[in-house]
Amino acid sequence: MTADRAVVLLSGGLDSTTCLALAQSRGRECFALTVAYGQRHSAELDAARRVAEVHGVAEHRIIDVDFGQFGGSALTDLSIEVPRDRGADAGTVPVTYVPARNTIFLSLALAWAEIVGAGEIWIGVNAVDYSGYPDCRPEYIEAFSRMANLATKVGVEDGAAPQIVTPLVDLSKADIIRLGKGIGVDYSMTLSCYDPDVDGVACGHCEACRLRAAGFAEAGQT
Repeated sequence: MTADRAVVLLSGGLDSTTCLALAQSRGRECFALTVAYGQRHSAELDAARRVAEVHGVAEHRIIDVDFGQFGGSALTDLSIEVPRDRGADAGTVPVTYVPARNTIFLSLALAWAEIVGAGEIWIGVNAVDYSGYPDCRPEYIEAFSRMANLATKVGVEDGAAPQIVTPLVDLSKADIIRLGKGIGVDYSMTLSCYDPDVDGVACGHCEACRLRAAGFAEAGQT
């Protein structure tokens, strides 16, 4: 495994783009992995392509895993409306939760990391300004890391699977934006919206848009 090589999960949103830029600022050679998981729009994939190109990653892969075959989430099932102009209900998991999404994403990243010899997997999960998703919590990441050590060739033979790096997990959205601005992230090429229009313009009303707008306002950025 190569300590300065990383697989970075890249959605094209604010958090994952900051994560990629931070990994590169720390000298990592980055392999960007985007998952086309049956989300209700392709604009997110277009944003990921823009970000990967601008940041000059070593390689960018887009993997098709169609969660839409199961549905059950407002992000993959057109029969479920994306909530607008309201915050998350405390103690409940919102309808925008995609079952097992980060488990699948991290598993794909783990497989690619073994192939390219990456010593790290970077993911922009956040446990402060987030939507109540259970697979964004530190205890989930710790559990996945333990599993990775048991389930991989490198974990068995070398005693350590690729490390799961979560640099944003304890930061507010405003803190993430300040961090990104400090290392030169251009957020205009990112998209953080659950339901953009056909031209890829953010709706401005879903929870992802509201969190993003509040973060920029708190950070004093535009």
